[in-house]
Amino acid sequence: MPGKTKAITRSARKRPAYHRILLKLSGESLQGPQGFGIDGQTIYEIAKELREVHRLGVQIAIMVGGGNIFRGARQKGFEIDRATGDYMGMLATVLNALALQDALEKVSVHTRVQSAIEMHQVCEPFIRRRAMRHLEKGRVVIFAAGTGNPYFSTDTAAALRAMEIKADVILKATRVDGIYDADPEKVTGAKFFAEITYRDVLHQNLKVMDSTAISLCMDNGMPIVIFNMHKTGNIRRAGLGERVGSVVTPA
Repeated sequence: MPGKTKAITRSARKRPAYHRILLKLSGESLQGPQGFGIDGQTIYEIAKELREVHRLGVQIAIMVGGGNIFRGARQKGFEIDRATGDYMGMLATVLNALALQDALEKVSVHTRVQSAIEMHQVCEPFIRRRAMRHLEKGRVVIFAAGTGNPYFSTDTAAALRAMEIKADVILKATRVDGIYDADPEKVTGAKFFAEITYRDVLHQNLKVMDSTAISLCMDNGMPIVIFNMHKTGNIRRAGLGERVGSVVTPA
C-alpha cells in the first residue's frame, strides 16, 4: 500500500495546473549567447521544453517579442518616428514567430502563427475564434506583431490575447528568477518578491510588465507567473503549478 500511495502521489504531481496558458517570450530569450538575432540551439531547446508541456495536455499560446532584432523606437543610436519604429518592431516579432514555429514543428508539435498585421503568404491573420479552435485541436498558437498598433508593447499584447483566448494564466519568461525591487543583475541585495499584488507592482513601479499590461490583468483577474527562462525545466514546472519565480495576484 505505501508503494501504491507514492505512485499515486507522483502521478498527481504530473497533472498540469492549467488547462490553457499564454507564454510571453521576449525576443532576447531567443538570441542565446551571441547577444543578437536568433540562436538555433537556444530556440531548439525552448521548443523541446514546450513539447514537454504540450505532452501534459496543456493548451499553449505564445506571444513573442522582437527585441533581439529591432527594439522599435527604443533602438539605440537610431532616431526614428515612434509609430514607424513600433511597426518595424512588430515585423521583427513575425521573424521570431516563424523561427519558433519551425523549431516546434521539427520536434513534432503542430503549430500555427497568427499575426495582428495581415500577411497571408506568411501566416494566418489573428482571428480569436480560429485561435481558440487551434488550441482545442492541440496545436500551439504563436501570436506575432503585438496588437497590430503602435504605442502598445508585446507585454500589453500578451495580456490582451490572454483575455481573448480565456487563458488560465500568463507565464512570462525573463532573464532573472522573478520580481525584484531593483535589477538583480545590477543591484546586489535586491529584494525578491515570491508573491505580490497588481497594485503593489504599479505603486512600486516594478519592471515586471508595463503598466498597461498590469492594469489589464488586474481588471480581469489574470494571474501572472514571472520566472527564469534560462533554467532548464522551468516552463514545465510552471505549467505543473510548482513554485517557480514570482506570482502576481489580486489583493
